[in-house]
Amino acid sequence: MAEQYADQAAGLRRLFARKRLHVVSFAAGSPGAGKSLLVANVAACLAREGKSVLVFDENAGRRDIASCFGTSTRYDLSHVIDRKKSIADVLLNVAPGIQVLPAATAVKQLGTLNEVRRRALLAGLCALDEPPDVILVDTSLDHPLGFSPLGLAAHDTVIVMTPMPASITDAYALIKKVSLGYARRNYRVLVNGVRGVEEGRAVFGNIARVAHSKRFARLEFAGCIPLDEHMPRAAVMGQPVGGLYPESPAAKACRTLADELLDWRLPDGESGGLEQFILHLLHLSKHIDPVAIYA
Repeated sequence: MAEQYADQAAGLRRLFARKRLHVVSFAAGSPGAGKSLLVANVAACLAREGKSVLVFDENAGRRDIASCFGTSTRYDLSHVIDRKKSIADVLLNVAPGIQVLPAATAVKQLGTLNEVRRRALLAGLCALDEPPDVILVDTSLDHPLGFSPLGLAAHDTVIVMTPMPASITDAYALIKKVSLGYARRNYRVLVNGVRGVEEGRAVFGNIARVAHSKRFARLEFAGCIPLDEHMPRAAVMGQPVGGLYPESPAAKACRTLADELLDWRLPDGESGGLEQFILHLLHLSKHIDPVAIYA
């Protein structure tokens, strides 16, 4: 058993040592922030720049990533973990350069995986043809432990909120509880649906000042996405806004975010490999303390 596990880990090292990748999670404090639609459009922008993108999607149903590209999910990463399906069966090729890995069920089980199922997860990832350049994580709002282990394992976490007071309050509460529960201090904040850059910067400035005064988190401005009817219109047609309306304000803002994301620095000592990310994810999943996260 130990030999088989070592062989799988070695396979991951061989497969993913060839390139570095950046893992970015997107989270929101409450529904309605436009998080999933934003992730889909950022993925599309990255793919148009020649990057291969893998999206871990923790959401199921009408608001998942697949639906943003006009398709639907049939299986979940849990089917790979249970050895019922191969990774190829579960992965969705939603657009050139973009693959979606539905994980709504699997992410809730990560902390309870036994050794056999852990090996199945590693073996499934070993079966990927090529490593991605970027992994985007669309985190769930209702993880049973309070926050996604995928979100904790990512190199960067983008907190998405709107200028509405309730959205700002919920985003602040999320940052506070994850910071205090897991000593994760650094976050990037994106303000979605603004009427101008000035509004986005003002909203960020307010929440950043409060976080700084309380000394539990350091926030960076990830930018803002303008309120633009082209974004939901494209989504209804199952297309990224940049494909249908490339000159729209929302499309330009998503391209800017994608360009800047590629320049975000990896944490010191981070090799950038998917093997390290997955092993770190499994470790975190076993050590999440729901009492701390809800504190």
